[in-house]
Amino acid sequence: MRKQDFNKNWRVRPLGEDVAWHEVNLPHDAMIHETRSNDSDGMHNIGWFDAKDYEYETIFFVEKEKQQKHLVLEFEGVYHNAEVYVNGNKACFHPYGYTGFYVTLDDYITYGEKNSLRVIARNSDQPNSRWYSGTGIYRPVWLYELPKEHIALDGVKVKTLSIAPIRLGIKAEVYGGKEEVTILILDQEGKVVLSQKGPVDHWFEVELEEGNLWSPESPYLYRIKVSYGEDEVTEEFGIRELRWTPKEGMTINGKRVLLKGACIHHDNGVLGACAYDKAEERKVRLHLEQGYNALRSAHNPCSKALLRACDRLGMLVMDEYVDAWYIHKTKYDYVNYLMENWQQDLKDMVYKDFNHPSVIMYSTGNEVAETAQKKGIKLTQDFTDRLHELDDSRPVSCGINIFFNFLSSAGFGVYSDDKAEEDTKKKQKPVGSEFYNTLAGIFGDKTMKLGATIYACDVKTRDAYAAMDIAGYNYGILRYKKDLRKYPSRLILGSETFCKDAWQFMEIAKENPRIIGDFVWAGMDYIGEAGIGAWEYEDYAPKNSPEWGWLTAGSGRIDILGNPNGEAAYTRVVFDKQKKPAIAVKPVYQRGKHSPSAWKMTDALESWTYPGCEGMNAFVEVYGKGETCELFLNGVSLGKKRLGKECRAHYKLVYSPGTLQVKTYDKEGKLLEENSLYTASKETILNVTPEESVIHQGDLVYIPIRYTDEKGVLKPMEKHQVSVKVEGGTLLGLGNACSYNKDGYDKDKTFTYYGQALCVVKAKEDANEVVVSVSDETNRLRQVTIGLRQL
Repeated sequence: MRKQDFNKNWRVRPLGEDVAWHEVNLPHDAMIHETRSNDSDGMHNIGWFDAKDYEYETIFFVEKEKQQKHLVLEFEGVYHNAEVYVNGNKACFHPYGYTGFYVTLDDYITYGEKNSLRVIARNSDQPNSRWYSGTGIYRPVWLYELPKEHIALDGVKVKTLSIAPIRLGIKAEVYGGKEEVTILILDQEGKVVLSQKGPVDHWFEVELEEGNLWSPESPYLYRIKVSYGEDEVTEEFGIRELRWTPKEGMTINGKRVLLKGACIHHDNGVLGACAYDKAEERKVRLHLEQGYNALRSAHNPCSKALLRACDRLGMLVMDEYVDAWYIHKTKYDYVNYLMENWQQDLKDMVYKDFNHPSVIMYSTGNEVAETAQKKGIKLTQDFTDRLHELDDSRPVSCGINIFFNFLSSAGFGVYSDDKAEEDTKKKQKPVGSEFYNTLAGIFGDKTMKLGATIYACDVKTRDAYAAMDIAGYNYGILRYKKDLRKYPSRLILGSETFCKDAWQFMEIAKENPRIIGDFVWAGMDYIGEAGIGAWEYEDYAPKNSPEWGWLTAGSGRIDILGNPNGEAAYTRVVFDKQKKPAIAVKPVYQRGKHSPSAWKMTDALESWTYPGCEGMNAFVEVYGKGETCELFLNGVSLGKKRLGKECRAHYKLVYSPGTLQVKTYDKEGKLLEENSLYTASKETILNVTPEESVIHQGDLVYIPIRYTDEKGVLKPMEKHQVSVKVEGGTLLGLGNACSYNKDGYDKDKTFTYYGQALCVVKAKEDANEVVVSVSDETNRLRQVTIGLRQL
């Protein structure tokens, strides 16, 4: 098998418009460059972008000798309703925007000549998504050259049968008449640890005398090479034993694992939906740094690049299928195709995931009110059975909003095809989402969690929960203890939770292994559902501003640029990622009301630099483990407070620059840990520091832009417009983390938000270095150089 990069030398333009072609390489997201306005049919769901249909074209030459080969294209992701034409002939239609697909070229190409490939990505059928989808070929494309007798694409599968001794199950699906394959297993140093023959198209067992196990703490990967005649396929895999039982909960290699998870959407911030390897790996790393050990791919199958990063870095994954089943949430969502395609869709997801040790669970859906109906309960079981048929080594879940199931069955805020149609005609937000989100904004998280405890909620979820391996509870933490008693065999997963519930979840889970984990909404902020979790003040979201200025949800513990906020600090403490207590301060200079949301615990930042605010009230939050904490300002104690059941304490004091220090104590008053925030000095520096000093030609580099003092202490009140120029590369994205952002991410200028911005640059493949110049309206100028390694 020969795998070729098919991502260069494309061109794109809006379908049906008499405009010039734009030369691009893949992955490419056309939507991120579109205009935004109140006329957007996708509205806040997609960040107010004007969604269109696009056509992509490329020309490729096929040598005559390739007639003896089998040529196949792989598209890892096209959003959505993709049509593929080869030399003008329609070769494929693939409606789902989040699963990959293959296109066999043999019957469409002309050998010894140039061939044309045209791909149409349709996204003008709005609304079709409840979050930013992007438009176009946003994941990579590959060309496979195979001998006539070959190993099937995604045809090599490896699973762990036992770890003592190490026994592996191996299967190689082939096309051809030969009856055997040869396998080699290699360790990370390239040493062959096993060589053996096996039958084709059937599982067979092999045993290793010794080996290294894969785990989040030690993510060791092997390679398997499978040979079949002239064909050879190499796959990475990990040896790990996954179990889930009422007695032990979820275990990896016999050790209980507690999922400290975060929900993520698929976009990559200022890059839009583009699934670059570097962007996906950075996303994984950022979550690990904040104490998360698991990701939920909300609400669609994740990219291959994300899975590879999770395998290497030791991040666990729950891969999710879809957001809606047979009841529309938006008029043109995937409901139109699901009932016809779900069996193949699940196969596509499983075949993508199978060899990735990081994938420890499948989810069949998100907040699907169908699970309260007889038809939906049967479909829940059908999905579970299909996934078990394809892969019996992983459990199946589904994220059910417990209170929402009851409300929808009672006729409040229910999704329906008629209401989806009505929403589209009136250009209003989806009834179900808007009803629930409004309820959360007005009454807060407690009302929703208390609502989930009523008996009717149990009635409307119990049958669906019986049809899956692990019950997914969205915002149902107050049910945990009761349901553990009532359903002694039920395993419970907090499939969607609030940040402020992290400590309570940890305490319950310590005593109950059937609580297997928690996924906060959300980990990293995302584009779309614009403003749903934002706490913005008038200096960033002025009164009477146009609604289309809202861009991101504002729901992340990590902002859209990758910066952790105060809620991330709380998470690190509660999840034991950080032993020292943390201090976060609500922006001292901000006055007036912010936009409300139950999906945000606080807008506090880890900063004590607010010049000009001397004498003003400051609201300080302390996060720590222990019995009490004591806050000091410039060495003067402001008193002790109990940290309480949520590991939090609140102080109100008068702002004065200097040192803000916290100490934590145990029940006997013994000092446990301490930490401090320091006020920045008067000198202000435009700090431009690439995350990497040397990268490969053609790769990405992330470059944070920050206003600091000479020691690097952030100055959140510095608001400037920065401009970026690039030599030796291309500026892919530039922006700030404010949820209200009229500028977007595709310009060469942006304002800083609480002192920060971010640019992402792609190096040219023939350049020797990349030079990035950043300036602002005060004539500050900073220039940085990134070295390049040859490809």
